[in-house]
Amino acid sequence: MSRVGKAIIQIPKGVEVKKNGSEVSVKGPKSTLTLKLYPGIDIKIEGDHLEVVADSSISGIGKFHGLMRALINNMILGVTKGFEKRLEMIGVGYRASVQGKEIDLQVGNSHPTRLPIPEGIQVSIEANTKILVTGADNQKVGLFAASVRAIKPPEPYQGKGIRYKDEYVRKKAGKAAAKSK
Repeated sequence: MSRVGKAIIQIPKGVEVKKNGSEVSVKGPKSTLTLKLYPGIDIKIEGDHLEVVADSSISGIGKFHGLMRALINNMILGVTKGFEKRLEMIGVGYRASVQGKEIDLQVGNSHPTRLPIPEGIQVSIEANTKILVTGADNQKVGLFAASVRAIKPPEPYQGKGIRYKDEYVRKKAGKAAAKSK
């Protein structure tokens, strides 16, 4: 069985976990999230503890046991604290702004680059070049931050582009001067 899957999840005060058939619903102060359980995986709710149980007769269920436990734990963390990703824009003239339900990125293209902000995600801009993506669903936050970064990923020669806050971009040496004989 999975070591991760066997770990008990502590349910904090103010969070309500319900099981409806093969769906788990987690309701907290920030949001309500639902997840469809993998076949052969079940949950037991006892007071303020939650245990993810796998049917040991199904081969290969261990990896899904740990996955479901991690996803449910992320749902509980999301509805209480939330998740965030920070992005930085590095380059002359690069800037971002939020206009309604869209984020407008100026990254050196001749046309405006706009991305619609998904439901349940909040985006804030600090100092025109720092983007903060927050939300209760870890998958949505990470996916939207990755789609913003994909607009202009950091290039290896000068390091210009959009990167995660603590991301290290290894720089390459440019063309070396021709050797003289």
